[in-house]
Amino acid sequence: MGATPFGKALGGNGRDRARRGQGQLEAQVLAALHHAPGPATAAWVQERLGGDLAYTTVMTILSRLHAKGAVTRERAGRAYAWTPAADEAGLAALRMRRVLDGEPDRDAVLTSFVSALSAHDEEVLRSLLARAEDDGRAPGADPGAGRSDASDEARGG
Repeated sequence: MGATPFGKALGGNGRDRARRGQGQLEAQVLAALHHAPGPATAAWVQERLGGDLAYTTVMTILSRLHAKGAVTRERAGRAYAWTPAADEAGLAALRMRRVLDGEPDRDAVLTSFVSALSAHDEEVLRSLLARAEDDGRAPGADPGAGRSDASDEARGG
């Protein structure tokens, strides 16, 4: 209603949007939800994306985001009202954790990641780890870290 649809705001014409990948669609749906005045229905999101996506496509994207923990939902009559589960930084952190969780050698991935950080990012990370330690949490605590090989055997590893 006078506002620029998020599909157009994020680039492309109707034909380009028809070829968007799942990740781009998810990003556009999340952007729309972040700009919503409160919990939003799939129809509201569809309208904000320019209306060229089928309602069922928007529902599929929202359901996938819900399964990933990126959005929450609550009943609003016969429909659901959707809300982002976190701010954009929190969602980026969720994606980073999922990538890390999918890798067999977490230590190697983290080593590679840290070695590629800028000096500023490294300082921010050191500060955050120190703060976590001061708060009584072990920095980077992983429930599986430091366990013996017996725990791997118990998991079938």
